[in-house]
Amino acid sequence: MAEDILSEIKKDYVLSKLRDEERIDGRKFEDFRKLEIKTSIIEKAEGSALVRLGNTQVVVGIKMQIGEPFPDTPEKGLIIVNAELVPLASPTFEPGPPDENSVELARVVDRGIRESEAVDLSKLCIEIGKKVWIIFVDIHALDDDGNLLDASAIASICALLNTKVPASRFGVGEDYELPIMDLPVSVTSLIVGDKFLIDPTRDEMSVGEKTLTITVDKNDNIVAIQKSGGYLLSESLFEEVIDASIRAARKIREEIIKYCSKIC
Repeated sequence: MAEDILSEIKKDYVLSKLRDEERIDGRKFEDFRKLEIKTSIIEKAEGSALVRLGNTQVVVGIKMQIGEPFPDTPEKGLIIVNAELVPLASPTFEPGPPDENSVELARVVDRGIRESEAVDLSKLCIEIGKKVWIIFVDIHALDDDGNLLDASAIASICALLNTKVPASRFGVGEDYELPIMDLPVSVTSLIVGDKFLIDPTRDEMSVGEKTLTITVDKNDNIVAIQKSGGYLLSESLFEEVIDASIRAARKIREEIIKYCSKIC
C-alpha cells in the first residue's frame, strides 16, 4: 500500500512538471543524463566497459571463441547478445532464468549492432564454412534508474571497441583489434500524451510504460525501432521523436568517440 501511494505521488509530481514544460531533474526534454564510460574493467574478458548514465549502471563483457558459422553465412562470424537483470539492480527484477524484459533488452541491443553492421563479421572468418569467431556480448545491469536499454547499448559498443580477437590463444595467428565499422546509438523516449522525454529515469517511468526506442547509425540511418506499451502515435509526433533521436544519437556518439579515444 505504501509503495502504491509513493508511486502515485511520483506520478503526480512528474505530470505537474510536464505541464510546466519541465522535467524533475531539470533536463530539457531531448537531453540525456550525464554519461560516464570506463573500459578494460574485466581482466579476463576480451573487451569490457562500464557505463553510467545518470544513476543507471551497466557493465558489459566480451568473450570470444571459435565455432561453426551459420549455414547461410559460411564466411561470417557470429554475435550473440545476452542480458542479465539481477535483483540487486532493481526491486522489479526477480531471480531465475531470463524474463521477457532481459530478452527484449538483449534483442534490441543485438538488432542495433547487427543491422548497423557495426562489426565486420567477414573479417572474423577463419575457414569458410568450418571455423569462425563467435562474439559473446554479456550485459549485466548493476543499477537500474531508468533507461537500462540505452545504457546497455552504449556499454556494448564501447566494450566491442575495447575488444581484441584472441587469435594467439587459440593458435590461429596474432591478436588483432575487433573490426568496428559503425557506432550505433539507441535513443529511448517516454511518450506522455503529445510530449516525449528522451532518456527517462525510473521516477519518470512512473507515468507509464509507453516507450519508443530508435537506434541510429553513424550516417543518421534508422537501423532499429522498438515500441513498448500499447499506444497509438500520431505521424507528426513520430516524426518529432525520430528527428530528436537522430540529434541525440549524434551527441552520444561524439561522447563515445571522445571517451574511447582517451582510454581504449
